[in-house]
Amino acid sequence: QVQLVESGGGLVQAGGSLRLSCAASGRTFSTYAMGWSRQAPGKERDVVASISWSGGNPSYADSVKGRFTISRDYAKNTVYLQMNSLKPEDTAVYYCYAQSASSRYWGQGTQVTVSS
Repeated sequence: QVQLVESGGGLVQAGGSLRLSCAASGRTFSTYAMGWSRQAPGKERDVVASISWSGGNPSYADSVKGRFTISRDYAKNTVYLQMNSLKPEDTAVYYCYAQSASSRYWGQGTQVTVSS
């Protein structure tokens, strides 16, 4: 069982920054790959960033490379998404996920709105 709670979303001007946090429950945080997906109105949910169970192999969607950074803090059972140089097209609900060998668990999401 995994419970994920996102925070840090909000309204920001284009070019600004936000840091999203995802707090995970339990004692197995370090065994899961973690990531972030987003879903804009009328669009499908797409993965934007992921990081392995060991904290290595960060991966990013082309649309966010060079602007977003994913990291994890094992002591705090938290994964972060630092978002810089935000664009209006980044507006979406951002969902944290935890990936085991067989299952993917989702948080409830946090809204990010970028105004032009």
